[in-house]
Amino acid sequence: MKNPALLLLAMMVPLVSCGEGAEGGGDLTSQISVFSDNSQIVNVSPAKLQAAITARDIRLIDVRSDAEVAGGIIPGAEHIPLDGFDPAALDLSDGRGIVLYCEGGVRSAKAARKLAEFTGKPAKHLDGGISAWKDAKLPVSER
Repeated sequence: MKNPALLLLAMMVPLVSCGEGAEGGGDLTSQISVFSDNSQIVNVSPAKLQAAITARDIRLIDVRSDAEVAGGIIPGAEHIPLDGFDPAALDLSDGRGIVLYCEGGVRSAKAARKLAEFTGKPAKHLDGGISAWKDAKLPVSER
């Protein structure tokens, strides 16, 4: 590319592939971001997350603060604030996939990246966070 602005933009955009089956758990996959360290983060839509919760296929972790969780949580989620999130401390032995979420998706993407780096496998998070979940009119329970 001869245009420096286009070259810079091309370098800043993460590699994204759309479609199913990217990690064996294709039922949750909406898109995958691949980073320079080869960690992969899978963005999960609210509808796909709801289906996985219903099927009891995942372990859902809310990484928001205590104050945010006091305002409501996705039913069945466990709470581990981002500042205390340590992938090495998670019991991964039951084989369920983990899906992380926060308010809008930024902090859960950070936690997912930590998890992906630790496990060497793609990690999933709720695209748009609990805000997208609520916008989809999906259930939230009080804590």
